[in-house]
Amino acid sequence: MNPTTIGFVAGALTSVAAIPQVVKTMRSRQAHDISIWQPLLLAFGVALWMVYGILIGDTPLILANITPLVCNVVLTVLKIRYDKTDRCG
Repeated sequence: MNPTTIGFVAGALTSVAAIPQVVKTMRSRQAHDISIWQPLLLAFGVALWMVYGILIGDTPLILANITPLVCNVVLTVLKIRYDKTDRCG
């Protein structure tokens, strides 16, 4: 395997890694077992990777971080929303 192929495979895997957790959380409407810090820190980290990709003009790096950024922001919002719902009744 050449480095470009490895990069594309790695980008694809990390791009879709958070999707199952987002889907599970949306279906169950529960997020009490999720730490707020995991998706929050990942969202911040992939946002920085995306900014880095923009600064160096690396389109694959930018594209590989869009999906995980969206997923981790959504997961953070769901965590906050469902935790508030759990406390309210």
